[in-house]
Amino acid sequence: MSKIDGRTIMFARMSYEKGSKEYEDYYKNYPEHESIDDQIRLKPHINSEGTATFNNINSPFADAGFMMLSDFQKYVNGPVKKEKTNIKDVDMTSKLKKFCSYLGAVDIGVTKMKPEFFYSFIGRPLKDYGKKVDNNHKYGLVIAVEMDKNMINRAPQLEEMFAVTKGYVDSAIIALWMTYYIKMLGYDARAHIDGNYEVIVPLVAQNAGIGEIGRNGLVISRKYGQRIRMSVVTTDMPLIADEPSDFGVKKFCKLCNKCSKTCPAKAISSEPPIIENGVERWRIKQESCYEIWRSLGTDCGICLATCPFSQGLDLDKLEQIKHSDEMILKLLKEHEEKYGIRNYIREPLNILK
Repeated sequence: MSKIDGRTIMFARMSYEKGSKEYEDYYKNYPEHESIDDQIRLKPHINSEGTATFNNINSPFADAGFMMLSDFQKYVNGPVKKEKTNIKDVDMTSKLKKFCSYLGAVDIGVTKMKPEFFYSFIGRPLKDYGKKVDNNHKYGLVIAVEMDKNMINRAPQLEEMFAVTKGYVDSAIIALWMTYYIKMLGYDARAHIDGNYEVIVPLVAQNAGIGEIGRNGLVISRKYGQRIRMSVVTTDMPLIADEPSDFGVKKFCKLCNKCSKTCPAKAISSEPPIIENGVERWRIKQESCYEIWRSLGTDCGICLATCPFSQGLDLDKLEQIKHSDEMILKLLKEHEEKYGIRNYIREPLNILK
């Protein structure tokens, strides 16, 4: 399977200022992106004046969280590792999961890393633009934290943005702590957090058993749906890998299609999945998705809230959906009778009043 160039990710592309060496280099290699990217650059930034959700008191709260995340990025490699401690892979896998759970993770998984789980080149942070990813860690520890349902269900309002920002911060703190801990035991480790990834988190998470990638390209967990944010720690510490998830998400998404119907940018395909590099998947229009963010002023999140898994499905019935279209249609009917097309809460939370 071919690797993805991290420079092509929308968030990286939006950091290339016109006239800069990064801008000139990127659009020399990807000229097809220049026109649409320049068009998006004309729009207000997320959380800024001129967007639909901007509030001069509340909007900077999310900005502050992302500024803090940006400061975290310098710590992703942790301290110099100490003398190696003799450990058993079974014991350390259990220990890491217990510590992550103690720190607030709702799900933790381990996978053996594959070459295609890593980006080929770095797009973010800007100081590392164009560097070849040279990470040989054998294992990935995936850390998932929950995002508050009442806040996500207010998408695309500011509450959704706050929940997402908090999710990135919470998962980053756990990943950094685990990176420091692993290096204290004498093994190499690297945290992959918002704005500083060498890995493609959904692929790693799916293989680690956290969930399955759905129609909109995000990981769906059994219990929390898409209301999770994740970080990854890669390491050479010997660990025991978990099995990939398989509870029928692709079959479910083929019949559901709610995220595509409710996407204001029409960025999520309503068509059947395609086969890419031997893998069945959907591909979203990331330019259309991000452009609507710049109009709304938040990262939208309507698809997260719309996903029936995010509202909670009967876990006892999930095992049946892999083999039964009838069960999927029954669950979708029950969901629509309860929530309609989506569970949308209009009333602002008290923290915004």
